[in-house]
Amino acid sequence: MDPSVRCDEVRVLVVEPTTDSDGPPSLESALEAASVDTSFGSLSVTRVKTVADAVARLESGSPSADEADSEPTPAADPEPTLAADGIEVVLAAADLPDGTGLELLERVRAGRPTVPVVLSPRSGSERLASDAISAGAAEYVPRERAGDDLAAVLERVIDRERDDRDARAAGRRFRTIFDDPETYVWELDREGTVRRANAAALEAIDASQADVRGRPLQATPWWLPADRPTIETALERAASGEPVRRELASRCAAAPDGDGDRSETRRVLEVTFRPVRDESGSVISLLAEGNDVTDRVELEAELRESEELHRVTLNNMTDTVLITDESGAFTYVCPNVHFIFGYTDDELHEMGSIEELLGPDLFDREELAEQGVLTNIECTATDREGDEHTLLVNVREVSIQGGTLLYSCRDITARKRREEALTALHRTARRLLLAESRAEIADIVVEDAVDVLDLEANGVYLFDTDDSAIRPAAATSALERAHGSLASHRATPDSVVGQAFVDGETQIFDDSESQHFDDVRESDRLSQPETDLRSGAYVPLGNNGVFITGSTAAGAFDEVTREVVDLLATTAEAALDRVERESALHEQERELKDRNRQLTRLNRINEFIREIDQAIVRAETREEIEAAVCNRLTGTDRFSFAWIGGLDPDGTSLEARAHDGAGRGYLDAVAGPIGDNPGEPAIETARSDAVTVVSNVAEGLHEEPWRKRALSKDYQSAISVPLSYDEFSYGVLTVYAGRPSAFGETSRAVFAELGETIASAIAAVERKNALLTASRTRLDLEIDDETFVFQQLATRADCTVSFDGGVRQHEDGAAVSVVASVDGATVETVAAVAEDLVSVADVQILSEDASGGSSHADGEASGGSLLLELPTPFLAIRLADHGVVLRSVRATPEGTRIVVDVPQTVDARAPTRMVTNSFESVELRSKRPVEGASAGDLRTRLLEELTDRQLEVVRVAYHGGFFESPREQTGEEIAASLDISPAAFYGHNRTVQRKLFSVLFEEIGFPATDALGVEY
Repeated sequence: MDPSVRCDEVRVLVVEPTTDSDGPPSLESALEAASVDTSFGSLSVTRVKTVADAVARLESGSPSADEADSEPTPAADPEPTLAADGIEVVLAAADLPDGTGLELLERVRAGRPTVPVVLSPRSGSERLASDAISAGAAEYVPRERAGDDLAAVLERVIDRERDDRDARAAGRRFRTIFDDPETYVWELDREGTVRRANAAALEAIDASQADVRGRPLQATPWWLPADRPTIETALERAASGEPVRRELASRCAAAPDGDGDRSETRRVLEVTFRPVRDESGSVISLLAEGNDVTDRVELEAELRESEELHRVTLNNMTDTVLITDESGAFTYVCPNVHFIFGYTDDELHEMGSIEELLGPDLFDREELAEQGVLTNIECTATDREGDEHTLLVNVREVSIQGGTLLYSCRDITARKRREEALTALHRTARRLLLAESRAEIADIVVEDAVDVLDLEANGVYLFDTDDSAIRPAAATSALERAHGSLASHRATPDSVVGQAFVDGETQIFDDSESQHFDDVRESDRLSQPETDLRSGAYVPLGNNGVFITGSTAAGAFDEVTREVVDLLATTAEAALDRVERESALHEQERELKDRNRQLTRLNRINEFIREIDQAIVRAETREEIEAAVCNRLTGTDRFSFAWIGGLDPDGTSLEARAHDGAGRGYLDAVAGPIGDNPGEPAIETARSDAVTVVSNVAEGLHEEPWRKRALSKDYQSAISVPLSYDEFSYGVLTVYAGRPSAFGETSRAVFAELGETIASAIAAVERKNALLTASRTRLDLEIDDETFVFQQLATRADCTVSFDGGVRQHEDGAAVSVVASVDGATVETVAAVAEDLVSVADVQILSEDASGGSSHADGEASGGSLLLELPTPFLAIRLADHGVVLRSVRATPEGTRIVVDVPQTVDARAPTRMVTNSFESVELRSKRPVEGASAGDLRTRLLEELTDRQLEVVRVAYHGGFFESPREQTGEEIAASLDISPAAFYGHNRTVQRKLFSVLFEEIGFPATDALGVEY
């Protein structure tokens, strides 16, 4: 039963015992009389006699209307339901058989506190009235007044009980709302201050009532700062009596994780702010209810985004969607119809039928009815500008707002063009695979570009590495008509071609979408500004060159054309790289074959060179060396003929000294005066002292007679090398081969080294023979060279500096030690000058005032000996390598005289030439034969017995005055100058003396003192 609805019938439980007839009227009788005066429609009276019956009646009957409308009360706020049969009022007498009315009142209050109890004793008393009111009686009506007041009392009690019941029901409803776990509820005062919040709201921020009570709602942790003004406005409007609803962002604590920590989440709450009014209608407080609408808001946002996505997609997608009815009339036109066809929606509707757009007989209607959808129907359509497009159309049966056929049209014009271009490019790639040269590749690219690109003006430049120029290699006639002849360019950014090549970036000129200029003619780097081209592309081919293509029309380079241009250029670049690699590989193969042949020949050459070296080592004479060389060169058919010759003393005739092979007749013809056979290799080498090679004897056959004689001997090529060593010439070696070009670069180098080796061997033999011969030629040479160390010493010290021929070369070969005599100046002066000369590595004073010295005007003694350490090469060493002996050097401020002895076996012109080449000015003063001692003389024998070190020690001791009496220097001083110990000095000295006396007394015999006068 709804508590707010008042019933016409009031049910009353009367509790009284049986009454006497002579006493006051019974309560039941009073009720019957009172019911006439009440506002209720009727009274339903139930009568019991005892307390126990009353309690049992209240507990056993049907629930009252109050109980029926109420929810079960929580244990924390109990409200027992004892009323039975909907009894609203209990009317009890004061005295009952099993108790009193007050006891009944206590029992009812304990079991059913909401049922009012009216106590009506037979006679009234103030005490009983006070006790009844104190015990909770609703009213107190003595029996004697029941007839007059009972109706009013009951009406008042019933009205009050029903008002209380309505209030309790409203309270229960509020608690139900306030404690709803799915709703956030805040009870606020009129100013919006929080009085309390329900458990759901507190749990959302992990707070307690004390944390939020007394704070303005907008300042509590539930809300973001940005929403506070919104909440304040909503509270103001609610306080004015207007309910307000707002969506607010709330900071809520998520459920605790395993560690008990909570993280903050953002939720959207739909909050309703309601005013709460009193009986007068005034707003006394506010109630805020918040429902979590996060999911709904997100779904709405997603829906809006989806709607926006579909709208943007339909407006911007390149596929056009059309819907027609069965007659072909348009019922829907996609907003992006202009992408393909260029028409507006209205223009397309005015067209009338889709057949006007896509053409008739696009598909089979029966086939569509059978399958429901037809896909990838290819057709052509003309747009508003008259351009033709290739389309792929899908047709589907639908039922959308009167439309039955849906057409989805995709423009594949670019793809179709790309497929056709790629097919043509594939054919070009196959052709390029077979190309064998860069020029052939250029021709193929230029020719095929017409079909691949649908552009007729094409050309290719290739880079020339020899002069770093970019040269035209191929061009179509259309390019030459429109642009003129192609010119070469430097590999610099000065031209469009050069810039594309250097930067490695494609240069495109197209007034539809230009990268650099609106028109190709506007480029200041264009070599021919008068060109008719309006669109052009300059594409680098890597390091190989540049590909150009263009058109006299503007806008020739759309996206597909640019893509295919890049693909064609990449294909051409790959082909050019392949040819370059193959050419490099072929060249490497040729080089490897040549190197293999050269190595084979070199191995053969090295083989006979080793044989020659072995033969030279074993040879003891010059004749044996020369014969062995010729024999080894012609052995085992290596070469046809070899011979060694030399110029006569006058230098006018070439004389043969050794030969081997088939060529004696030829040798008889070419040996002799050098003017008789000009051009002959041996003659030319003898004249120039340089290697001469004739790769093909048959060339110039009629200009040089010797070639005919050589060909008659089947000599196809020849080489002649000088036998020179350290400016000494020992003749020429000439070799002839039976095939052309037998002497390459490697052979020339080997033969040149062989000539030096032979000359060195001959020099060694000559040097040995020089020691055995007694006949020599003495050359007296006068030189004038300020750089010569002896002349520098003589000039700067103003004295005479002499050298007696004693030279010791150090073991490392970097320096030599010589003993120099000083006359006309103190030895200290000359030593000081020597120390300042870069050409003197070290200087030591051996003796002072040597025998025969002179004195200065002031009487100071002058003269002495010095030990000079000079860097190599030193003239004496170089001459000695060829058996020539430097006898003496005498230097004065006016000039220097040099005396050398040349063995009879050595051409005297060679040492003269060596001296001449070593000094600035050389004059031969005299040349005369000298008969020296024989191999058995004292000097030769002694020199054979002494080591270089022993000879050096006694020479320094001799010049240092050790053998003078009294001695000018002690043995210890001499040893110090030689950087040896005194014991070593005396040991060397005694050894030399013993060998000297041994040669004098045992080998030669006595007397042989005249031999002591021999110069050494």
